[in-house]
Amino acid sequence: MRRIAAIFFRSFLQGLLILSPIAVTAYVIYTVFDSVDRLIPWVPRGLGFVIIITLVTFIGYMGTRFFLGRMLFDAFDHLLQHIPGIKYIYSSIKDVMGSFVGDKKRFNKPVWVCINLNPEIWRIGFMTQKDMAFLGMAGKVAVYLPHAYAVSGYVILTETKLIKPVTKMTAAEAMKFAVSGGITSVDDEKHHEKRQP
Repeated sequence: MRRIAAIFFRSFLQGLLILSPIAVTAYVIYTVFDSVDRLIPWVPRGLGFVIIITLVTFIGYMGTRFFLGRMLFDAFDHLLQHIPGIKYIYSSIKDVMGSFVGDKKRFNKPVWVCINLNPEIWRIGFMTQKDMAFLGMAGKVAVYLPHAYAVSGYVILTETKLIKPVTKMTAAEAMKFAVSGGITSVDDEKHHEKRQP
């Protein structure tokens, strides 16, 4: 009886291990879809999502492909960046979004940072400023250190000699490695991808 209970318990844990990532991923996708879809509540279910995605794509296309569209968006951008109070919120959000998906991506230079010399401790981060001389910190660089299992982190200023570039990971792999707490193995993932037909 005890053996059957142990097998049952192990099988239950294995089932949780298999289903949890699928369930959480499905829940996040559903939540995003539902939140976007509810922005237009008076249309049939699902149509709001399609309308919002189409509208955002159209605005992005107009803002990058047509001179008049660029002029209108630049004028609106200029207006928002000069309204007291609003300019701080708007410019901060714009900079963060641009760091991830814009033409001026900032989280694309993964580096190892030595945060302690004895004993030697290294952390993975992203160099966001090559030179801090404009703030009176010549010879220093700015590095963003993400927290594991959280959408947060902090910025440190350190000497150039205490950092070295990450050469065996892409920026996306480095972010995944940092956020997962070092659990993600890049070599295993690449080996798995090579084995797939």
